[in-house]
Amino acid sequence: MFSRLREDIRSVFDRDPAARTAWEVLTCYPGVHAIILHRLAQWLWRHQLRWFGRAVSHLARFLTGIEIHPGATIGRRFFIDHGMGVVIGETAVVADDVTLYHGVTLGGTSWVKGKRHPTLEDGVVIGAGAKILGPITIGARAKVGSNAVVVKDVPPGTTAVGNPARIIDTEQAVKREEKAGQMGFSAYALAGNQDDPLAKAIHGLLDHAVETDRRIEALLKKLEGTGVCLEDELATADKFDPKYLSKIVD
Repeated sequence: MFSRLREDIRSVFDRDPAARTAWEVLTCYPGVHAIILHRLAQWLWRHQLRWFGRAVSHLARFLTGIEIHPGATIGRRFFIDHGMGVVIGETAVVADDVTLYHGVTLGGTSWVKGKRHPTLEDGVVIGAGAKILGPITIGARAKVGSNAVVVKDVPPGTTAVGNPARIIDTEQAVKREEKAGQMGFSAYALAGNQDDPLAKAIHGLLDHAVETDRRIEALLKKLEGTGVCLEDELATADKFDPKYLSKIVD
């Protein structure tokens, strides 16, 4: 039990730069509290103490704002950031190293008994407010954008955005996502076909940054080929203020 708890705390440090001490994580992170209480609720559920399991789950919901059915299967190093409004259904399966943000729903689409909730494979990241519905599978290391509504399988390593969700698979979209991640600004919740001029402006900025990087890299290779070294001059060239992009979309 204590080894699992240490893993849970370590996973918070790995994925939340705001975490400062283990004591802070243990006492002030509702996602950690919800996982601890879920393990107790699940133990009761599996030992046929169903009412007690539901009671513990209900208590956890009251204390943390996170509702995890005691029948749900939760893997190791599961991290719920902020957590308020997260709902995980009875037949949901969450593998190892999964991250959920606030407002995520792993829900069902029918009243038929049996497998009716999603399966999240290793390393999946689900953005704030996303709804994953039905007995579908989100493949390993896939990402789901904020406020996306997913009702079909998502292949491993891909990103799904929009309502209904679609897979980002164009080369330009992949480069845009990579650049956004390098800048510390995640734009994967913004769909390219949105009419929002702000979203289009941000996409244009990211596309321009990708093209600029490509040209600079080509120029540096040419200069290095002639024996010119610019390492000192370029030591601070990659500095970027991600807070600026975050501020303009508030």
